[in-house]
Amino acid sequence: MTSKDHIPHFELIHVIVKFGMGSKILKEAKKCGVSGGTLCIGKGTISNKILKLLSITDMRKEVVMMISNRKTTKKTLEHLNKVFRFDKPNHGIVYTTSLSSLMGTRSCQIDDGDERGDEEIMYQNIMVVVDKGKAEEVVESAQKAGSKGGTILNARGSGVHETSKLFSMDIEPEKEIVMILSDENVTDAIVTKISDDLKINEPGNGIIFVQDVNRTYGIYE
Repeated sequence: MTSKDHIPHFELIHVIVKFGMGSKILKEAKKCGVSGGTLCIGKGTISNKILKLLSITDMRKEVVMMISNRKTTKKTLEHLNKVFRFDKPNHGIVYTTSLSSLMGTRSCQIDDGDERGDEEIMYQNIMVVVDKGKAEEVVESAQKAGSKGGTILNARGSGVHETSKLFSMDIEPEKEIVMILSDENVTDAIVTKISDDLKINEPGNGIIFVQDVNRTYGIYE
């Protein structure tokens, strides 16, 4: 038995819902054993032609992120779907990604009997970090490559290329994070298009990383 056999199987649960629903998601998740989570305010992007005609193209979203072991995650997703009906259109999206390590919390309990099976990866989570004001360009590039949209979150950067000087003071410019849930078959095309259009390979222009998605609710083709 290798040391990898002892790695605890934790997952990060992402729940994207309408503004005002985040606290309700956390409340129900705690009933299943999830100790807590982080709630972020985001902006959803859509491509519905009727909504565009009505100038309703941006919607405030809440993104709830929670960590738990795989056994608790499965129970939590089933409970949340039962309560909030993510299996119905426009009720929200839930997906999970794997964590290779976890530090800084004792609230997540390890379940040694909870092993991961041979799960087929159908979706991937593309995360793009860019300067504020560039997120819409990311979404546009992604849609040209086959994406149906994404969720934009505000953040702050403090990397070596992101800190500028103003009157001898360090200024950390605001960042935007774009979360794009992608079909695995088009992920490479989306990432390449975003990278080319926004020149991500040039220092300070942004970062892209991709995570495999384990479980999903609320995704409709």
